[in-house]
Amino acid sequence: MSTTAEILEETASTTAEGPAKPVTIGAEAYISEDYARAERDKLWTKVWQQVGRVEEIPQVGNYLTYDILDESIVVVRTTPDTIRAYYNVCSHRGRRLVDTPDGAKNACGWKTSFVCGFHGWKFNLEGQCTHVRELADWQGELTPERTRLSEIKVDTWGGWVWINLDPHCEPLRDYLEPAASMLDPFELQNMRCRWRKWVAFDCNWKVALEAFNEIYHVDVTHPEFLQFGEFRGWAKAQGKHSNIGYDAPKNLEENKAKLRLGAGADTRISTAQMQVYTWEQVNTNTTRTLVDAALRLADELPEGTPPEKVLKHWLDSARSADVARGVVWPTVDPAHVGKSGTAWQIFPNFQIGHAVNNALCYSARPAGYDPNKCIFEVAVYELFPKGAEPKTEWEYTPVGDPRWLSVLPQDFSNMAAVQRGMKSRGFRGTQPNPYREGAIANLHRNLAQYMGTGQPRRLK
Repeated sequence: MSTTAEILEETASTTAEGPAKPVTIGAEAYISEDYARAERDKLWTKVWQQVGRVEEIPQVGNYLTYDILDESIVVVRTTPDTIRAYYNVCSHRGRRLVDTPDGAKNACGWKTSFVCGFHGWKFNLEGQCTHVRELADWQGELTPERTRLSEIKVDTWGGWVWINLDPHCEPLRDYLEPAASMLDPFELQNMRCRWRKWVAFDCNWKVALEAFNEIYHVDVTHPEFLQFGEFRGWAKAQGKHSNIGYDAPKNLEENKAKLRLGAGADTRISTAQMQVYTWEQVNTNTTRTLVDAALRLADELPEGTPPEKVLKHWLDSARSADVARGVVWPTVDPAHVGKSGTAWQIFPNFQIGHAVNNALCYSARPAGYDPNKCIFEVAVYELFPKGAEPKTEWEYTPVGDPRWLSVLPQDFSNMAAVQRGMKSRGFRGTQPNPYREGAIANLHRNLAQYMGTGQPRRLK
């Protein structure tokens, strides 16, 4: 694997205690095909990867597939309490057992067994080969051990299914800490998808992910939000992972969360305006209940109500309205909400933007070995009354499709432009803001450990 002068030995990253020294990150990790190929064995076969939701496979026989570079994995519920994962390949001649439909992100459905479409070998949900045509021809040498499907590690947390191709990997819970303990109070496993979309981008998977793991870009990429206040934020390294959050306005420490008040002379009005804009132009980070509660603020509170009382009334009103329709928010201590921030970056490629009643999640992974291509997924979750959860599917939604509304395309516009710019001889390497873009530095610090390259070097 090739190296670059920008990747050197000296370590510097934002820590949980505060920003560290500024660093620079060479372009190799984004643009080198050798690097992309090395990621297959050094990264993707060693890390826990989120592959779907538990509720996607509710019944015995329900399955889904997940592809990462050359590998395809089939995840199946084998008993009411057991989920297993196998390499999606027949043990006879290597044909994939489950094909992904043209134009789909993955395959999903229900089966009582997996049958190879080449020669008809059959496998039960436990991975055992139950039928081989003309078995006697193998003269007793085709043992159950040689014919069963190859199994891989699988576990669940937060309502998601996770797989790891390394048979000697650490337990999922250990891998996820401290993110798991910080996010457990938000009861993410109780949320369900409101919508989910995926798209193919002309950029490296890290470029796509890094467009969303910092708040530094908001003022310039999304200037329309400035009418609702300042969006200054922090980022902190948390071991393999990192989290980001907003700086709290004075006297509003609880307002570090995603559920933010609008700024200006009358926070009742600006909060309602911001909620409506968010709902109509991005459809993330809020719910219909929160929007409606914000729209009631001007009628329910007198002009001049202090912002901290506006915030409390708004959230209490929305919480009560949800209880009336059978939706109960988890109770999370405000200090914990502030400490948890607004989103966690789970190494290497999954982001959970959490709140007490909704979540916005991103993931990105390579699309083959071209470092300039990736698959990007966006999913929005919220709490629904039992039995009223919407039935959603992954929708392929290309760049430029109006279903993305107006805000996310602003982020998308940066991605291919960044990928092209990183190839310039004039580009000296990424120089992330130590306070606001520390998640980027931490991603590359951990990536270097897996890849065996030098650490991001300090700026001097």
